[in-house]
Amino acid sequence: MKKLFVCILAVCLVLALCACGGSKNSASASDVTAPTVTIKTVEAGKLHMSTNAAFPPYEMTTDAGGFEGIDVEIADAIAKKLGLELVVDDMGFDAALLAAQNGQSDIVMAGVSVTEERQKVMEFSDSYATGVQVIIVKEGSPIATADDLGNAKMIGTQKATTGYIYCSDDYGEDHVTAYDTGAVAIQALLNDQVDCVVIDNMPAQEYVKSNPGLKILETEYVVEDYAIGFAKGNTALVEAVNKALKELTADGTVQQILDKYISAK
Repeated sequence: MKKLFVCILAVCLVLALCACGGSKNSASASDVTAPTVTIKTVEAGKLHMSTNAAFPPYEMTTDAGGFEGIDVEIADAIAKKLGLELVVDDMGFDAALLAAQNGQSDIVMAGVSVTEERQKVMEFSDSYATGVQVIIVKEGSPIATADDLGNAKMIGTQKATTGYIYCSDDYGEDHVTAYDTGAVAIQALLNDQVDCVVIDNMPAQEYVKSNPGLKILETEYVVEDYAIGFAKGNTALVEAVNKALKELTADGTVQQILDKYISAK
């Protein structure tokens, strides 16, 4: 009888312990924080960035066939924050915009300016840099300020850029020629096919440095914000990128990248 009593007591203790254990696990489960929204990308584990790698110092190719520049390094830092690997997809500027809009790439970074028209078809991140559209002319050109653009017979720009959009709106499409890249537009200026080129200030400085006889007018044409573009409705990715961008700005990473490529002039 004593043995039977001991066995019954042991069984009761085991059941009591199991009951306590089950209660503890249930409490823990209810305390677990809800999982964050899953970020879906074009390719699992990777962040595809469409760009036009002919826009120094924001994006350009290296001698080894890779990519470098402000946008490339900022995108890479964002990808790392999100636990993803950056993949750069190089194409024409207008194609890069469409790739992001159509979900063929996750983001587009190519010195993309935020405009009302683009906001109708794309989502945008917070701004990470300021762009200035400037005017490049030949030395001795009669075009001396932005006010003289109306006297230009032909203005050269890069396709699908805000330079093209603004010049077409201000002076009419008949007075604007759009080229595949800024470099081709500069060549057209050197060949007297256009009277000036309107393009972002930073690549403009690179082009002028590489082509003697050209200069940038002191007056600015347009000042605008650069941001990262996404497909419409991709809220989860926009929020995740903005969070990463905010952290990278706060810790000085973004400024370090800007300083690396943009020296005081």
